[in-house]
Amino acid sequence: MRTLFIALFLLLPVTASAQTDLPSADSLGPGWNTIETDGVCSAGTPFQFYSKSSERSDNMLIYFNGGGACWFGQACDLSMEPNIHFPFADMDSNNPRLAEGVFNFDNSENPFSDFDVIFIPYCTGDVHIGSGEKTYSYKDDAGNDVSYTAHHNGFENTMTSLNWIYENFSAVNKVVVAGSSAGAIGASFYSGFIAEHYSSVPVVLLADAAGGYRTPLLPVTHRAWDTAAILPNWEEYAGETNDSITFEDFYIASANHNSNLRLAQYNAAEDETQIMFTQVIGDPPDSYSLPMRMLTSFQEIESATGEFFSYTAGGPVHTILRDDIFYQYEVEDIRFVDWVQDLIDGKQVTDVSCVDDAAGCNAAPAP
Repeated sequence: MRTLFIALFLLLPVTASAQTDLPSADSLGPGWNTIETDGVCSAGTPFQFYSKSSERSDNMLIYFNGGGACWFGQACDLSMEPNIHFPFADMDSNNPRLAEGVFNFDNSENPFSDFDVIFIPYCTGDVHIGSGEKTYSYKDDAGNDVSYTAHHNGFENTMTSLNWIYENFSAVNKVVVAGSSAGAIGASFYSGFIAEHYSSVPVVLLADAAGGYRTPLLPVTHRAWDTAAILPNWEEYAGETNDSITFEDFYIASANHNSNLRLAQYNAAEDETQIMFTQVIGDPPDSYSLPMRMLTSFQEIESATGEFFSYTAGGPVHTILRDDIFYQYEVEDIRFVDWVQDLIDGKQVTDVSCVDDAAGCNAAPAP
């Protein structure tokens, strides 16, 4: 049924104009609400996002979901295998009602239990930063020439979501911008936009599981998504191109442009998904150390911004925010949930690393 739907949908003309007549937050019911838009996902299917309001505080969590990426034809074309990105906004992996971790609002330890929450699904294959359509040409397994157009509309979809947030949540006390995997990259980029809009309140970036992409081969992704086309007109991005921009630059530019923004990142030292994607980008296996690449990235960000916090657990498990290990992981006798609570409360936190933990970095922390 899904395949038939895609085939029929792609026969229709598709536009990616942002919708402006979205429902107001006041008109929504309790619990999670689905906000349908005129935005599109990579295959041209509809984009939607989710909102859950709270009457208990004026704090807000804006969460960018993850789910792979694509920057060449075989990876973006849904008829090819394996598919390495989430292509639909309405799939279960993009539904916050089915997530645990920070989305378990019944857990008394949840730091976000009384927050307004906006969940931005991920379905464009561009870590939320693509500037529009990209037509790829490649040969299939039979040697036939194939042309495939992907809608890398991450920027437009995100701005539709953010503009709705700005219109409906004008008075906030605190904002946490978070994201997992590909969403961590998107969150780091848009945290600067959000901190600029909410310039009078503290904004915290909590990026989950994307600290290991400091590779010289990264420009191949930015060329596919044309990231340079959506960079804001800030001094911090002056002169940047698709060949020069890095994911570290998102942190550095966002923080240096906004004094109210606090940066933090979580990673697992042997994250198997980050290792896999760096190899897909082109890094040969065993050509680098992921923990060392992460450390170099941390040092670059902290040196350029003056303040950056990291929590690095051991093991290969990818992401933490959507899983109940959020409440279980403990490194250097510091539980991650407690570290996050202190971080968003504006308290002093320290860098936490499995390197300094008795269990080391090879295995995940015991639940």
